[in-house]
Order: sequence, then structure tokens, then C-alpha cells
Amino acid sequence: MSDVQTTASTEAPAHEGEAVAFGFLTAPMAISIAIIVVIAILVWKRVPAAIGKALDSKIALIRDQLAEAESLRKEAEALKAEYAAKAASADKDRDALLERARHDADAIVAKAKSDAEALIERRTRMAEDKIAAEERAAVDQLRAAAADAATKAAARLIAERHDAGTDARLVDQAIQDIAGR
Repeated sequence: MSDVQTTASTEAPAHEGEAVAFGFLTAPMAISIAIIVVIAILVWKRVPAAIGKALDSKIALIRDQLAEAESLRKEAEALKAEYAAKAASADKDRDALLERARHDADAIVAKAKSDAEALIERRTRMAEDKIAAEERAAVDQLRAAAADAATKAAARLIAERHDAGTDARLVDQAIQDIAGR
């Protein structure tokens, strides 16, 4: 094969001219006129106003959504503050309940101690009273036994030392004492 070189160029060959329509309309001019006609039709049909109206409605919708979001945010903050206040109140109530429970427990312990001391004192007093009663009963029994023994001894002595005449004199003297009163 032979070496043949081919070259490409962007220049139009000299024998070809620029394309022209209707003798005066070139391609760039046709494009420019078509764009102007399209823009004129868009303006005549009020497309920019429709686009503006659509954008305005979209802006109003977005503003409404932002306002709603703001009100929801404020509502959420109010709820948060309310629950924070409730939590603080619950903490105060819990602390008050704990303090009241401690106070009640201390009061119950103090009452139990005083009741126990009173019970011990009452039982001690009852035991002392019982011991004193037993002592009195023992002393009374001892006295009764001593009086009985003394009576028996006196009766035996009187029986041994006195006779019937002495008895008569004692009876007469007792009668005179009773009459003299």
C-alpha cells in the first residue's frame, strides 16, 4: 500500500458558502428569531406570572410550615418545662416523704422506748408490791403464829398457877370493870 496522508480541516472549502434561507436568513439569525418568538409567546401567555404565582404559593406554604414548626417547638419547650417542674416537684415530694418517714420512725422508736421503760417500771412496781404483800402476809402469819403460841403458853401458865378461886376473882373484877364504864 502506499502512504497516503489524509488531513482533516475545519475550514469550509472555498466553493461552499454559508447556508442561507429565503436569501437573507442565516442559521444564527434563525435561532435568534426562534428564541425571541418563544420568549414573546411565554410573555404573551403570562408564563412568568404563573411561575411567580407558583413560587409565591410555595413560599407561603414553606412560611406556614415554618410557623407551624415554630409553634410546635414552643409547645415542646412548654411541655419540657412542665415536666421539668413536675420532676422537681416529685423530687421535693419524695424528700418530704423521706423526711416524714424518718420523723415517724424516730417517733415510733422513742414511743417504743418509753413504752418499754414504762412497762419495765410497772412490772418492777408490781413485783415490789407482790414482794411487799408476801412479806406482810409472812409477818402477819408469823404474828398469828406467835400470838397463838403466846395464847397457848399463857393458857398453860394460867392453868398451872391459878386455881378455881383465882378464876372467880378475875371474873368478878372483869365484871366490875365492864360495869364501871
